[in-house]
Amino acid sequence: MRPDLLRYSCQMSLPGFSEISQKKLQDARVLIVGTGGLGCPAAQYLTSAGVGTIGIADFDTVSVSNLHRQILFTPEEVGQKKALVACEKLQKQNPGVKLVPHVVKVISDNVMDLLQYYDLVLDGTDNFDATYLLNDACVLADKPLVFGAIYQFEGQVAVWNVPTADGARTPNYRDIFPDVDASQVPNCTEGGVIPTLAGMIGCMQANEAIKYITNTGEVLAGKMLLVDAQNMQSRIIKIGAVTKTNITSLPETEFIPTISAPELKAGIEKEAYELVDVRNTAERLMYSIGGTHVPLDKVEQETSFLNAGKPVVFYCASGKRSAEAVKLVQRKYPNMEAFSLEGGLKAWMGQG
Repeated sequence: MRPDLLRYSCQMSLPGFSEISQKKLQDARVLIVGTGGLGCPAAQYLTSAGVGTIGIADFDTVSVSNLHRQILFTPEEVGQKKALVACEKLQKQNPGVKLVPHVVKVISDNVMDLLQYYDLVLDGTDNFDATYLLNDACVLADKPLVFGAIYQFEGQVAVWNVPTADGARTPNYRDIFPDVDASQVPNCTEGGVIPTLAGMIGCMQANEAIKYITNTGEVLAGKMLLVDAQNMQSRIIKIGAVTKTNITSLPETEFIPTISAPELKAGIEKEAYELVDVRNTAERLMYSIGGTHVPLDKVEQETSFLNAGKPVVFYCASGKRSAEAVKLVQRKYPNMEAFSLEGGLKAWMGQG
């Protein structure tokens, strides 16, 4: 066996998995969007398996609350860019793989340019806007998308938009979820997630990517795997052989006015803003910077903060829920001046 293939000898010994399969992995280019609970284990196993080029797209920084499930990172790296830290570590894990960091927020303006360099995309994001954007972009670019999602003890895995023998495409995310109101679905910060589930689903995503690239096994195309980590039961939902959706354009990336932590601090001292905390009660009790407490799912009903006569600044742990709050009030009150605290309380505490 060639010396450069020795590290892959165990997988090359598998039935139906040969040196040709390994060559397919080495020639493959996979983009992982999001280096969170799913992206970390997926990236580690795709790197160790010898995927030739792996792009890591993530604009976020490491925070303490990430560490229980985002296993690439350590406390010493809090505040550093996830994509850069991940690529540096993964490069040490396998020097034979090309790691490409993309320290950008993937939006409608840049997603198509980003996708053109890759054969397969793995969704490691944690919000619906990003999932729909990646789904639609992959459909338009004719790229398969390996999907994964986790919440509390439950996970989902599927492979969208796979080409069929007759030139059609298998179902995509919109075939099963045409649209979702993100504000009505709690995220992992609010509802929690068991860290081992992130590892399980992320590894399954890597497994589906390897199967697709090497053409081994039966890929989860046209179906979705549901996993319950509490009772260790799983089932597969069949969706159909081909897509029934007609995606012709990307969803518009909504502009969310933001305010930085230093700007907000200066504004608070002048009493220039009305603060609204959109986290849950438990988070509020642990720490807050004041203001009215209106959880995200109540923002459309409890609007007393509108009477303050000041611009409103919504805040949460990371800036994601506060951005959703801004979108909600902008749609209902187009003339209202509202901002999201950029980076959330993580950024607030980071600036001292």
